[in-house]
Formats: sequence, C-alpha cells, structure tokens
Amino acid sequence: MKIKYLGNQSTPKLDSYSPDFLDSIPRNNQHLNEFFGLDYWNAYEFSYLNSRNLPVIEALEIKISMHSVLTVESKSFKLYLASFYNKKFSKPANAYKLIEKDLTKILGSSVSVRKLNRFDGAPISNLISKFKNKVPKNKVTCFQGFRSICPVTSQPDWGNVYIHSASDSIDSKKLIKLLKSYRNKGDFHEACIESIFISLRNDFKIDDLTVYGKFLRRGGIDINPIRSTSKKLIFKNFRDFSQ
Repeated sequence: MKIKYLGNQSTPKLDSYSPDFLDSIPRNNQHLNEFFGLDYWNAYEFSYLNSRNLPVIEALEIKISMHSVLTVESKSFKLYLASFYNKKFSKPANAYKLIEKDLTKILGSSVSVRKLNRFDGAPISNLISKFKNKVPKNKVTCFQGFRSICPVTSQPDWGNVYIHSASDSIDSKKLIKLLKSYRNKGDFHEACIESIFISLRNDFKIDDLTVYGKFLRRGGIDINPIRSTSKKLIFKNFRDFSQ
C-alpha cells in the first residue's frame, strides 16, 4: 500500500484547492459485510472565502459507511481541506457538496458532509473498571485511555471505547485485558474497533453488540468508528473530550 503523505515529513504547497491531495486506503473488512456501522470524521479546521470574499472557519462532520471498499487517508484529507482556504463560495452548502463529490469519487461510495453546529448528547455510561465480574447488559460501558499505535508513523493514538450489549456474558476482567492488549499494536482506528468488535462477538458468543471508538483528534481531525450487529445505531456523534 503506497500512501502519498502519511509518514512523509515534507508538505506540498497549498496555494489552491485541489482534489488531487486526497489519498485512499483499502479497508480489508469484507468479513464484516453482515454487520453495520459508519465512521464519524470531525474536521475542526475548515476555512474558505464566503460571498463577501471574507474568510470563514467551520467544523465539519463527515460520515463514511463502514462498507465502503476504500476510506480516506487522514493526512491527505487534512491537506485537501487546507487547500480550500482561498476558494470562494457563494453559499456554504456549495463547499460541503464539493467535498461530498470529491470524497465520493475517490472512495467509490457516497459520503455525507455537513457543518458541525453542535454535538449530540453523550450517553449515560459507566466505567468498565467499576465492574468486578460481568459487564451489565443493556448498559453503556466505557473504557478510558485506550491506546493504539499508528502502523505508518508508530505514533500513539488515544481514545475511549464505548460498548453496549444485550448480553450479560461479558467478563469485565477479560474485556479490560483485551482492550489493554492494543496499547502497543499498530493499526488504524477503524481496524482496532473492528477487531475488538469481532473478538467480543466470538469470545463471548454475543448476538447483540455495538462498539464505538471515540478518539482524540490529530491534525485537527478525529475519527470515530462504530461497529454493530444492529442496523439502528445507538450511538451518535457526541463530544467526549474537552479539547
């Protein structure tokens, strides 16, 4: 897999808007076709010129289906968004539509883009560490301080992992051991959450399960994958960190 920008110290010139900055990477998750989910991308540093030729800065929410064969590489997406700074739009919606068009083209799957005015409310959750034996069913539990390693840069990624299940078979100690095992593993956010999802289903024989990774932003973007056995996702795009 050849990636144009991730792990490369040099930065291309961002003089003008160009979709050529975008780079895609394969998901390799065909074994998850029977399940459901999406990736919430929140981009906090999007700027362009409005109809009065004045700079505007906004946050964007991008929704990408987990079933897209490809997904966008995050550093290339950061560079792509940065290239908008001097491009003028008569209406903000035109900027979002252009991003949707460019992402849909490179990923071969429809993408949703909107201005992020506010986050959804966070679910009521309990820390997994509070439960000595079984994780309670039909409750949202949270594992704080999840750590994994970027497979390209070897830099750590941090986040919280939220889990919901109708099963009462999840052993809290085994679950914590599983989640801690990623602390020195190299993989992207999406692959980590998918691996956790599959491990829980197989190890604890769970038929009703949702796993949601809320990661700290890097380069002005955070990536938050949800994987579920249910088509109706219980988690929304909520704010998890104070910065």
